[in-house]
Parts: sequence; C-alpha cells; structure tokens
Amino acid sequence: MTTRGFNKLAQILTGNCLTGISIAWWKWTHNAHHVACNSLDHDPDLQHFPVFAVSTRFFKSLNSRFYERELTFDSLAKFFVSYQHFTYYPIMCVAKVNLFVQTFLLLFSKRKVPDRALNILGILVFWTWFPLLVSTLPNWTERVLFVLISFCVTSLQHIQFTLNHFAADVYVGQPEGNDWFEKQTSGTIDISCSTWMDWFYGGLQFQLEHHLFPRLPRCNLRKVSPIVQDLCKKHNLPYRSLSFYEANLWTIRTLKTAAMQARGLLWEAVNTHG
Repeated sequence: MTTRGFNKLAQILTGNCLTGISIAWWKWTHNAHHVACNSLDHDPDLQHFPVFAVSTRFFKSLNSRFYERELTFDSLAKFFVSYQHFTYYPIMCVAKVNLFVQTFLLLFSKRKVPDRALNILGILVFWTWFPLLVSTLPNWTERVLFVLISFCVTSLQHIQFTLNHFAADVYVGQPEGNDWFEKQTSGTIDISCSTWMDWFYGGLQFQLEHHLFPRLPRCNLRKVSPIVQDLCKKHNLPYRSLSFYEANLWTIRTLKTAAMQARGLLWEAVNTHG
C-alpha cells in the first residue's frame, strides 16, 4: 500500500472482518516466528501443546518464552502426542477454531495490543455477518456442513504452514545476531512447484525466500530463488525444496518419530502407576 493507513485498513478488512482472525494476533505471533524461526521455546508456530510435538525436547516440559508459561508434558499431552501422526490431518481441518480462540485470548487480555478497539470492531463485524450467512441455510445439517467445509478448505493453508517448518531443524534458545541467516535456512522447507501452480501456494512455497526477505512481494519470490540457492551453495547451507507429497511425508515422519517415543513414555507411566 502507498501509506501505512491503507495497509492497516486492508489488514483489518481481510483479517478481522472477513476471516475473524485478528491482524494484531497475526503480527504478534508471526513477527516472533520470523525472528526466532523454529526455536522450540521462542517460536509460537511450534508450540501446539498438548496436541502436537515436533521434537522429543518438548518431553522435558519446556518453558515457552513467547507465552510466558511452561509447556507441561503431562499425561494428556503424552496421550495426544502419541497419536499425532494420525490426528494431524483431522485437526488441521478444524485448526481455524484455535485461531478464533487465540484472537479472543489476545484481544481481551491484559497485554498491550496495538489498535485493540479497531481489532475488536473488526471481529464484531465478522461475528455479525458470518452467523447471519449461516442462518440463511434451510436446516442445521446444511449449516453444520457449510461451516465444516469452510474450515476444511482453509486447512490447506494450515497444512502448508506446518509443511514449511515441522520437519525442519529445531533448536532451543534464542537466535544470536550472527547466526540469523543460518537459522532461517535450517528452519525452513520450500515446496517445489511449477509456475502455473504459484496461485495455489500463495508464495508460501518459497518459504526460505520469504523469511530472508519478508517484505518482498510474493510475485518476486520466484525471481530471487536462484540467487538464494547460489548463496546457500556458496556457504554450504541447506536449501531444501520438496514436492508437496514429499513435504507431507517428511512432516508425518517427524510427527510419528516423536509419537513413538511419547507412546513409550505413556505405556511406561501406565505400567508404573496403573
């Protein structure tokens, strides 16, 4: 946009009013994700307890520096994580519910939230038109199906986000000033696709390029990709670009590896305590 005001207006309209997800929440979490990409205790995009754990390091009950609370690996977390490679896709189909919850938790928290009133107003707009739209359907079966299908469609984006990072390298702690580039290359996975499929991924297929140049318009990400590849090759840094199918396999494999170890801990706890 030509001005910050137009930028904010577009964000409120597309985020709060049309999807019900606060742009304030998105900025809060996404900025932290970019700064500390794939840090288990600093990156909120990897902290999905008690449902998912991408690393066995979560089994030691890490302290989330982002949420300022302990991510306790209790019996409930052990149970969910033990089956996470099975529940991954079903949960992705309803993951938008979590974004609604996170939006309300932030906007009505004691944290300092930029443009809190404007964000709340935008959310009220969504929760006015969306229920009215659903109410126009003739019966509850169609209403429930409509909402579920709308969530399933958006699950493609949730899956895309996780494919870019779940199977990448992780670490504990905050990134240092002199290893930021290395952390971005090790913590991201690109999705290889043809030019005519760029619309489907919306630029997220060039995840490393996006992380290195977060303000670069997505239409230019493909153009800088060869430069980034050459730079990674020059400095012996990883540049991982997988097909959509391969990325799904890597993600499920990562979840399954952690699940099998969590399952061992679960059975051990059951046999010990009954």
